[in-house]
Amino acid sequence: MSAFDDHKISHLSASSVNLFAAQPALWVAEKLLNRKSPVGAAAHRGAAVEAGVTKGLLKPEIDVEECVSEAESVFRQLMALSGDPRRETEAAAVGPIVRMALPELRSYGHDVVCQERIEWRAPGLSVPFIGFIDYRWPYHQILVDLKTQLRLNGEIKVSHARQVASYAGQMGPSIDARVTYCTPKKVATYKVENVQQHIDALIRIGQTIERFLGVSKDPYELAGLLVPDPDSFYFADPATRQMAWDVWKI
Repeated sequence: MSAFDDHKISHLSASSVNLFAAQPALWVAEKLLNRKSPVGAAAHRGAAVEAGVTKGLLKPEIDVEECVSEAESVFRQLMALSGDPRRETEAAAVGPIVRMALPELRSYGHDVVCQERIEWRAPGLSVPFIGFIDYRWPYHQILVDLKTQLRLNGEIKVSHARQVASYAGQMGPSIDARVTYCTPKKVATYKVENVQQHIDALIRIGQTIERFLGVSKDPYELAGLLVPDPDSFYFADPATRQMAWDVWKI
């Protein structure tokens, strides 16, 4: 039995490992205490845009506006029970982002594979990494992770580079791994460099998680070893801040 088994964790993901590195207290709350943070309007915006873009890539003959309608419909469905005050701002961004992102990604051709599952194991870790590639074009050996934003990144975020590297590392040395950032007015695509370095970082963080879990089988004892930062944007949602108070009285 490994420390992961003790806490009923069957796999890791790049996003989970990145969360532990950035805000371990929140990781413990979500993964060990099952205190899930609400999914906000920004995350639903990303999911909705992806739905519209995916439809447009799989059906290259359809008009962009049909893909916009799909994305806006998905956003409304996802936000139906949400009280997020940013819903109107994010709703207004969905259509323009699809209009920016779809032509950018359609330029790679029609042989696209969407939401491709990737699983890999690392030495020294008792559970695998599992993730899903947004888009891959086998003919051109290109894979792209799409990130939606309201303000354009000038470079790849380290957490995003790790995520894409975790996919690219399983595709062989010829794969061209990229991140496409898209806002309502701009789009930029960046190549992920130093893939193996980012994979090594994921493995090291994963090993750290396993050592941390090995300290105790009691998730509340592990939570007591950490202190959340309620001023972090990770705790911006009132429900998440309330959770921090409930668990840590902070």
